[in-house]
Amino acid sequence: MIYVGIDVAKDKHDCFIVSSDGEVLKKVFTFNNNLEGFNSFLAVIPNVPKDTIRVGLEATGHYSLNLMNFITNNQLPLVVLNPLQTNLFRKAHTLRKSKTDKIDAKVIALMLQSGNFSPHSNLSYHLSELKSLTRHKYRVKKNLSKYKVSLNRIPDIMFPELSSVVYSLNQKSTYALLKTFSSKKAIATAHLTKLTNVLKKSSYGKSKALLIRETASSSIGTDSRALSFELSQTISFIEIYTSEINKINHLIKSIMDELQSPILSIPGISYGLVSVIISEIGSIKNFDSPYKLLAFAGLDPSTYQSGKFAASNMRMVKRGSPYLRWALLEAARLIAMRDNTFKAYYQKKKIEGKHHYVALSHVAKKLVRVIYHLLSNNTDFVPQS
Repeated sequence: MIYVGIDVAKDKHDCFIVSSDGEVLKKVFTFNNNLEGFNSFLAVIPNVPKDTIRVGLEATGHYSLNLMNFITNNQLPLVVLNPLQTNLFRKAHTLRKSKTDKIDAKVIALMLQSGNFSPHSNLSYHLSELKSLTRHKYRVKKNLSKYKVSLNRIPDIMFPELSSVVYSLNQKSTYALLKTFSSKKAIATAHLTKLTNVLKKSSYGKSKALLIRETASSSIGTDSRALSFELSQTISFIEIYTSEINKINHLIKSIMDELQSPILSIPGISYGLVSVIISEIGSIKNFDSPYKLLAFAGLDPSTYQSGKFAASNMRMVKRGSPYLRWALLEAARLIAMRDNTFKAYYQKKKIEGKHHYVALSHVAKKLVRVIYHLLSNNTDFVPQS
């Protein structure tokens, strides 16, 4: 066997090639992250049957995607390693505190040589698209959350009494009010008819408009041109991000309709959650058992045992996909509200004295076993009687 270790970076990659007998076929060399560099890498690969070659690299986010596609398009067996594994392997083979790109390329090749790693399987087109969309949506929602927090801050300075006379600051009627009248003075001096028309879009009538105007007249808030400008822009950003998230959701739903995943049959789990779950899992064939899927999500408990001592009540490891872990815990919360079996299981854990989130993690583990079965057998969820 021929083992090819590649350390991935932004502008260049380091490569080391060794045989199963330990013979160095190519000392560490560097090739650029462009087509010319990729072709130069391909040119040094030994001319042997491709099933006798293993090319390995670390999962390094977006920097490795183009190289991975190039390798698989050229029918070279690819192994994608967890950076935590390679880090532990490197430390186990030297007492020196040294880490360079050249060393990492050697470590990856030697790691392939010493272990039996499964080849990387490319995601289907739909799952790859979903993974990109769901992670993009996650980033957009984080930005939206920041602006919503900012929106709660500004009225506390300008019109602190507003929260007591509206249902919520983060609702369309409040957005319309603050966007049209961006200071307490503007609200206090607003014509009642105009103020009522702005609020009517969310079923608020004249009495509510009058109450808001009277509250603004006696407000202790501070008028500020800078804060009024920031308030208007913050609301505009919230509306823009909300609109863009709706567009992402529409595209996600169209892909989900094509996939028709059996997980959609689980009560309470929406398109949004299912899209995260199946895109992060990828092919269920990559997992030999539900436990491995649980570990991939980082929901499995850590263990510690030494001699006769075995620790109990260990925390979950949280080393897997954070996106998948979040989606599974959120799905567990929803199914525990809608399915009698999962609801009873959650209540059983609560009766045992578990904290809400601990009980929810147990529900998530049970849900993982169900999801594994549904995806492995391509069958719909059937509630237990």
